[in-house]
Amino acid sequence: MSLIKKTLILLLLLAFPLSCKKNENSSTSRQPRQTTTDSNSSITIGFSIDTLAIERWQRDMDVFINKVKEMGADVIVQNAGNNIEEQNRQLMYLLERNVDAVVVLPKDAASITESVQKLRAKGIPVISYDRLTLNADVNLYLTIDSEKVGEQMAQEMLRRAKGVNWYCILGPSEDYNMTLIMEGIDRILRTSSVHINHTFYTDGWNYDLSYQEMVRILKSDIFPDAIICGNDAVAASVIDAINRYYPDTHIPVCGQDADISACQYIVQGKQDFTIYKPIIQLAEVAAECAVHLARKEEISENRFRIRPINNGYGDIPTIWLEPTYVDKYNLDKVIIDSGFHSAASVYKE
Repeated sequence: MSLIKKTLILLLLLAFPLSCKKNENSSTSRQPRQTTTDSNSSITIGFSIDTLAIERWQRDMDVFINKVKEMGADVIVQNAGNNIEEQNRQLMYLLERNVDAVVVLPKDAASITESVQKLRAKGIPVISYDRLTLNADVNLYLTIDSEKVGEQMAQEMLRRAKGVNWYCILGPSEDYNMTLIMEGIDRILRTSSVHINHTFYTDGWNYDLSYQEMVRILKSDIFPDAIICGNDAVAASVIDAINRYYPDTHIPVCGQDADISACQYIVQGKQDFTIYKPIIQLAEVAAECAVHLARKEEISENRFRIRPINNGYGDIPTIWLEPTYVDKYNLDKVIIDSGFHSAASVYKE
């Protein structure tokens, strides 16, 4: 073989793999963009969430997704849009997708029992997130200690309220956390002279309803000395009503979640305090536990305070995280120093 022919053959061999590499890249660039995470992941976690219309849940979801990705797993998020039937349909969709684990934030504590049992029957582990799922064989429940939330609300309000006629404007009655919060409130107030004149449950977290309830209270015969609210968005609607009908009267108001608007109201003196719940930690722990259960790994009891709670089916292992009250005196330390909100957003003009 001549030297020229040998040279031509060598050049062709060198060019061939480069040509293949270019074709592979071109093919990849034409693939549809994934809306979850790495398509090569061997583990897929489903997350069924009641709604993303609340600031709190948006933050939870962002943290959860990022942590699952960091652990090399995939995520399928299903947003039920505050609809029980839709949440059950979406849980069955996750069953059909044969995900490796499901995390669920139920709209109604007792409405998804059958769907959860179907997931468990197929061997898919289920984690109940922040709200307890009742009468179902969930593997794990992760939450902030809502009884302590109620206790802190009552304890801090006792320091601020000058009268004994209090009202509670909470979230929906089907949210089991509202039950736990009321248990905490009652535990603190049972030895006091305070009277809860009425407890209102805001159906579907509809803030028009909580606003209307506050207007009704302001027009009633018993003027409120304090209002305990189910979350900071409810508190905001209560403050709106007070500002409209009694702009020159301060009525102590509290909520929970440390929403940015609540922190701003605390600085401005419109809201007395909120209950900060370490939701970044909660979402990250939920992601870690979901991936571990999907991989059939044990959850380390040394890292967490695990105390079971009975959900009607049995005693469910529960990870409890601690809440912290936040007022104008410790807001910088708890909220800003932790990076939960920036000083610029809290103290904006």
